[in-house]
Amino acid sequence: MKTLTRFGLCVSLTAVAAFLAAGSHFNLIPANGVMSGAVAMAQDQPQYPDQGPDPAAGNYAPAPDDGSMAPSGQSYSTGAPPQDQNPDDADYSEAPTATAPQPPPPLPDYDQPPPPADGYIWTPGYWAWGATGYYWVPGVWVAPPYMGALWTPGYWGLYGGHFWWHPGHWGLHIGFYGGIHYGFGFFGAGYEGGYWNHDRFFYNRAYNHVDVHVRNVYDYHVENRDIVNNRWVTNRPSYRGPYGVQAHPQPQEGAAWREPYAPRMNTQVQHEQNYSAMRGQYADQNHGRPPSPSVGRPLPADRDVHPQQHWGGTDHQEHHR
Repeated sequence: MKTLTRFGLCVSLTAVAAFLAAGSHFNLIPANGVMSGAVAMAQDQPQYPDQGPDPAAGNYAPAPDDGSMAPSGQSYSTGAPPQDQNPDDADYSEAPTATAPQPPPPLPDYDQPPPPADGYIWTPGYWAWGATGYYWVPGVWVAPPYMGALWTPGYWGLYGGHFWWHPGHWGLHIGFYGGIHYGFGFFGAGYEGGYWNHDRFFYNRAYNHVDVHVRNVYDYHVENRDIVNNRWVTNRPSYRGPYGVQAHPQPQEGAAWREPYAPRMNTQVQHEQNYSAMRGQYADQNHGRPPSPSVGRPLPADRDVHPQQHWGGTDHQEHHR
């Protein structure tokens, strides 16, 4: 009898030890509402089992309940361009602030610096038009202007033989950004890089370079994103139109644009203007490989910036541009 007891005890201890050893590879994220079902995996074992609901799904605005769905975006790089032209974007994005006679270069491949602390939002780099052509505005972490603010990037669109730049904006949901694959969670529609949970922003380690300075993290992998080790495929088209990206606004993106929003902050405008004076950032000098594709020093938030209602995309706040 005593022999059986000792044997049972040994088996139990062995099972517990095996469970703890296996459990060391998995860190369950506390189920606090939106994060329910998300599983954080060890960074040295990038496996993604059944993860449950997508924590960043709430970055999309609720779609209109009318059964309509616009065609999804897709890259178009070979063959003849489609006959259908891009619709007027006045109902989906900021009014254009720049025009160019030629397309911007493809988006460069680059590393993302880690966020300086919890609460910063990633704004991806982009090509801007300057006095002698396109120059690269580095990606940078930005302190959001208000709690719950999400960044919808700007994009280039081809209309009437010219390329028009629609600047980004801040809002409670992600709007339309031309279907451009900026990487780091911006895959052309929505945002998979993180989400707000009340007053805290949680970072998806599958698409962000996070380190010990950031505590609010989780892992959620989205299939078919062409991501390897937090890096994305090179030669991504950087504009919307024939031979670029063929994308149409989704109902959720149109709903997001009808919500109160705030245009880009003065700190962001100044960030763009600073790099317009750096010759090395121009495409004719760097041949599509800018020396400063991203910067580690974050941008501060402007004071007293709040989302404001606009009507039909016409009430734009010029003083923040």
